[in-house]
Amino acid sequence: MNQTIHCSVSSCRHHSDKNVCRLDTINVCPNCDCHSGKCDESMCGSYECCKK
Repeated sequence: MNQTIHCSVSSCRHHSDKNVCRLDTINVCPNCDCHSGKCDESMCGSYECCKK
């Protein structure tokens, strides 16, 4: 599958200036003890802080 991962988290090392993740794949992880049924239940587990 050829897909594009859009991301606007500019503090991530893998973020490009066109709001696209440079990684080929990402790992989506659940937030601990969160069962809200909303988007705050998960987060990108592939996030790496950008060293500025």
